[in-house]
Amino acid sequence: MLSNSSDTHTITEAVLRVKNVSFYYGSNLAVREVSLDIPEKKVIAFIGPSGCGKSTILRCFNRMNDLVRGARLEGQITYRGRDIYANNVDPVELRSRIGMVFQRPNPFPKSIYENIAFGAKLNGLRGNLDELVENSLRKAALWDEVKDKLRESGLALSGGQQQRLCIARAIAIQPEVILMDEPCSALDPISTLKVEELIHELKQQYTIIIVTHNMQQASRVSDYTAFYNAEATNKGGKVGYLVEYDRTETIFQNPAQESTKDYVSGRFG
Repeated sequence: MLSNSSDTHTITEAVLRVKNVSFYYGSNLAVREVSLDIPEKKVIAFIGPSGCGKSTILRCFNRMNDLVRGARLEGQITYRGRDIYANNVDPVELRSRIGMVFQRPNPFPKSIYENIAFGAKLNGLRGNLDELVENSLRKAALWDEVKDKLRESGLALSGGQQQRLCIARAIAIQPEVILMDEPCSALDPISTLKVEELIHELKQQYTIIIVTHNMQQASRVSDYTAFYNAEATNKGGKVGYLVEYDRTETIFQNPAQESTKDYVSGRFG
């Protein structure tokens, strides 16, 4: 959970709450007993070595794991106080409130314009599509680069531009939360910097949860950091767990757990 030190504001205004969540792929326990609160309009970084469950927990927030056969969640995740795994929750509607940007840019094989407009139309959003496309591209810091080629394929853009197009596409359906699963891992340093600058701007309007293996990136972009680790099971696999979750400066400068200190200082990982 968040540190009990001083900031009850972020607790009371949590947009997402995770309570004792364990996640299974078939009979295999992948992550055990995770509890944390996600404060509103902040950037939260999930860090930790490969196989510790950080991406699994991220995908639980918009039920992307539902698409994996045999996947199962125990515990509870609430969004604005509502259990998102309740039987009456529509996962498609949930994903319009909690959008996602994946590790590798994945524009639709459509024009830049249609990449933005498609999801909005699919979700039944009404209004001026031209205005929606422009506003979304502006929020993704891409408008000036593509405004004269909106009818060209999104696949013709550079990798960094494609990722910002995917962010614009996520914004266009008017979510409240944006999930980012290692959004810069396939990008060059200049494109990475642009995405990080964009994250800083977007948190004025959105809650952002980012999975990253880049410690410098986590320290630069996030307000809070959750450190996950994994331990071996007697079946030869690994199970992930949440070690520590606090303000980013605390995690990187004065963590409570020795393993957190070892990880952020590069001693393992």
